[in-house]
Amino acid sequence: MDYTRNESILSKKVAIKLTRKLRWGVIGCAGIAVHSVIPGIQQSSTGEVTAIASRGIAKAEETAAKLGIPKAYGSYEEILADQEIDAIYIPLPNHLHMEWSIRAMEAGKHVLCEKPIALNAEEAQRMADAAAKNGVHLAEAFMYRNHPRYDEIKAIIDSGEIGELRGIHGAFTFNNAGDSGNVRYRKEWGGGSLYDVGCYPISAARLILGTEPEAATVHALISPEHDNVDMMASGILEFPGSVALTFDCGMWADFRNTLEILGTSGRIEIPNAFVNDPTFYVYTKDGKREAKQPALNQYSLQADTFARNVWGEQEVRFTPADAVANMKVIDACLESAYSRKRVTL
Repeated sequence: MDYTRNESILSKKVAIKLTRKLRWGVIGCAGIAVHSVIPGIQQSSTGEVTAIASRGIAKAEETAAKLGIPKAYGSYEEILADQEIDAIYIPLPNHLHMEWSIRAMEAGKHVLCEKPIALNAEEAQRMADAAAKNGVHLAEAFMYRNHPRYDEIKAIIDSGEIGELRGIHGAFTFNNAGDSGNVRYRKEWGGGSLYDVGCYPISAARLILGTEPEAATVHALISPEHDNVDMMASGILEFPGSVALTFDCGMWADFRNTLEILGTSGRIEIPNAFVNDPTFYVYTKDGKREAKQPALNQYSLQADTFARNVWGEQEVRFTPADAVANMKVIDACLESAYSRKRVTL
């Protein structure tokens, strides 16, 4: 047997595995893409951004040059036709998520779609069905879920260190109300705070509790000067076991980005629950302790998780069905906010 030849073949296979990259295309030049997701992919161990597309070639070329992206396209159709792209990231306004996700999947591309994945659960289900039909991976871009701190938080809860869970409170607010032309303030485009930031504490509560809420009650500030979208919303989600998420979200309030998990004998406070800060605090009868994970880039972790899911190297934790379930909750919250009634799921 020619052991030298076999070792050479093995070495080549190992090298291929180590250097393999998922080739990304990006549809749209939104701020979240330019400032966070694209740099995150470029800094990941598994991905490279091959191309970016905009409605006009000038914008695409400008963004490509700024971020060192090899190819720029002046239409979304062109990037989907590129056979050198494996996956598409979609940061478009919410009302375009379903259309371009499905078109990308029908072109054989895997899809990472910004949150919220769609305008409602029905659209999300159509996207999930398209992923299954075309044999591609579809994921919703909740980047924070990829950071190991949430696994540690769940482990602390499961250990009983803070006792039985009694409630969760989440907040995500910022003030951008002066930017009247922003897509967040177009109701038909999926504008409003529940879609934009309320989806974070909602998804976090579902992640931590591992179950789905039974009812939603939401009160909202509906602003006529912002196309009647919810500029601020406060709500309660009733989960099984008499546990609730209370939350508020807003686009016309001071910045907050927090999560508190309350138990019978302790609590966990996460001062920056959804941004790139790994620090959180555990309070028990023994006092306060800081739990700090490595300062990892959540967007890079998201890209690596996505790629390993595509390659079958890692089990898919958050399936399209999870995205559909999250949209069902958002649907109920919006219905409650506009009808001013408790809505059962």
